[in-house]
Amino acid sequence: MNKEYILSLDQGTTSSRAILFDKRGKTINIAQKEFTQIFPKSGWVEHDAQEIWSTQVAVMTEVIAKSKLKTESIKAIGITNQRETTIVWNKKTGKPIYNAIVWQDRRTADYCKTIAEKGWDKIIQEKTGLLIDSYFSASKINWILNHVSGARGMAEKGELAFGTVDSWLVYNLTNGEKHITDVSNASRTLLFNINTLAWDDELLDIFEIPKSMLPEVCSSSEVYGETSTELGTNRIPIAGIAGDQQAALFGQLCTQKGMVKNTYGTGCFLLMNIGNKPVISRNHLVTTVAWKIGKEVNYALEGSIFIGGAVVQWLRDELGIIRKSDEIERLATSVPHTDGVYLVPAFSGLGAPHWNSQARGTLLGLSRGSNDAHIARAALESIAYQTYDILKAMEMDSKAKIQELRVDGGATSNNFLMQFQADILKTNVIRPAITETTAMGAAFLAGLAVGYWKDIEELKALWKEDKTFRYAKDKDFETQLHEWKRATDTAKYWADYS
Repeated sequence: MNKEYILSLDQGTTSSRAILFDKRGKTINIAQKEFTQIFPKSGWVEHDAQEIWSTQVAVMTEVIAKSKLKTESIKAIGITNQRETTIVWNKKTGKPIYNAIVWQDRRTADYCKTIAEKGWDKIIQEKTGLLIDSYFSASKINWILNHVSGARGMAEKGELAFGTVDSWLVYNLTNGEKHITDVSNASRTLLFNINTLAWDDELLDIFEIPKSMLPEVCSSSEVYGETSTELGTNRIPIAGIAGDQQAALFGQLCTQKGMVKNTYGTGCFLLMNIGNKPVISRNHLVTTVAWKIGKEVNYALEGSIFIGGAVVQWLRDELGIIRKSDEIERLATSVPHTDGVYLVPAFSGLGAPHWNSQARGTLLGLSRGSNDAHIARAALESIAYQTYDILKAMEMDSKAKIQELRVDGGATSNNFLMQFQADILKTNVIRPAITETTAMGAAFLAGLAVGYWKDIEELKALWKEDKTFRYAKDKDFETQLHEWKRATDTAKYWADYS
């Protein structure tokens, strides 16, 4: 009997990947290809949308070839993607009119500040769950319409299409037949009302964006269409879409209200499932649609840490304290504590729940006896402290105590960091056996849509833990947490005092 598989397309900020999963959730094969990062000016970050597409279709073809499969064996395709990145293309030619403007891009910061000063911040947060920020898509669309010659006129005539990366991939996979997105990606645009689950005319007016540009909004798990035979393959159903962090939440099977995951990557992204009703944060987090399956919608609170694992790269590349990233755990644990040293890695400002873009990295508490091990330990502890700040904000917003933290991402291999995280949170930290949680989430959503997996209960049986880090009940970290707060206050004071 021929085996059947789910193909996950994981389109990230620096590379495109394709991963093939089997019925047990096991990774069969992976293909990955990096693409060009474009920095036209300070604070500007762009991608070539055509290169995003070409690398994604290349790894898709490669993983099928490496696995020696016929495309008839692929039951469905799931897509997960870098969020907020904005692409505008000509509906007639299918070609982008400008490079993709990446989520990291800050060119529209002043424009967003102007929108906030006009008093739109409260109504925008109530409708979208988001803060007015250049991070999200709306201001990027506005910039393209106002700065690309002839773009606004074309948009007003209905000749242009906007999409986040998922939309762009589906459009190309179907040879232009489908212009769609899912609710999780739509909720990251500042144009989508998360209460009505529809594009909002008032928001479109605020950002001066014609509605005709926008994709149709679908659920996160349904058959949207099939791949075009132009790709040289049989037609494969495209059946799951979710933004990368929502996909990771689903891949971690955080499907019940109150469950939380943290992805420890270059930055950190924490999401809490808050159930089927949105909760607008009063503690500087954002509210987002997690996913929609059938008629059921789940929402999430989200907090972002700008510098997570990147602090280890800084120690390696800029200070030369370590030669390889994996050396940091040995160095950090060579001392019993930081000896009063605190590192606030606000190299590009502080994210949630502080939202201070002017704050800068700060190293405090140095004495004559401070050495590289103390700094290394303080760097790792800073990742855990930043996570603590967000999780406490989540508990206040949700009015629920976090029972456990599910973790993924490269830094979770650091056992010291995971144990310290558990200890300061007084919550068990669980590292899963399946590490490809983002791609896995997209695969799960696609597989559910085509009946590859029966239901979420079947998926839960596939999730296995690698290790649980149990918190030490006899340790008290109140002093350290107080000192951490003093350290972050100092980083903010440095920025504000001039």
